[in-house]
Amino acid sequence: MTQPTTERADAARNRAKVLAAAAGLFRARDPRTVTMDDVARAAGVGRATLYRRYPDVGSIAEALLDEYERALQERLMSGAPPLGPGAPAAERLAAFYAAMVELLEAHLPLVLGADAGAARLSVGSYGFWRAHVRSLVAGKADDPDALVDLLLAPLAAEVYQYQRERAGLSPERITAALGQLARRTLG
Repeated sequence: MTQPTTERADAARNRAKVLAAAAGLFRARDPRTVTMDDVARAAGVGRATLYRRYPDVGSIAEALLDEYERALQERLMSGAPPLGPGAPAAERLAAFYAAMVELLEAHLPLVLGADAGAARLSVGSYGFWRAHVRSLVAGKADDPDALVDLLLAPLAAEVYQYQRERAGLSPERITAALGQLARRTLG
């Protein structure tokens, strides 16, 4: 049996510097314009150090998002209703939408950096969200597999960014509209 490896102190310091630098860059400008060179320069680490742990900017954004998404996943699995188990499917979906709007509002630059475009469909969290929504629509739709991605589509970071920045919608209006979608679809 192999023992789990522990992170060297210098590697942990470099990881923390990289994540902090990337978070600052993602907040300061469009995350899609951040390059690995930008992150290495801002973190004060060499390119080799950066690439040893992260193959691309998206993987850095994913690492930053991971803790927030894990907390939400825990609340979905064992939190209080309506987000957690015990509420009707329509109310759980509405609560999930509300929680995702909160996550997008708080961390949109990170989500754009990690989940932009088609990349959103390949990150692990999308698989979790998909399984959760599919469990809610099972027995409520003729074709749950076809419906699940359509119900997740409004949560795409680019859609949320458009609604907030171009359409001028508040998070409250977006949440209300998504709640209406949930209740009309599953109610």
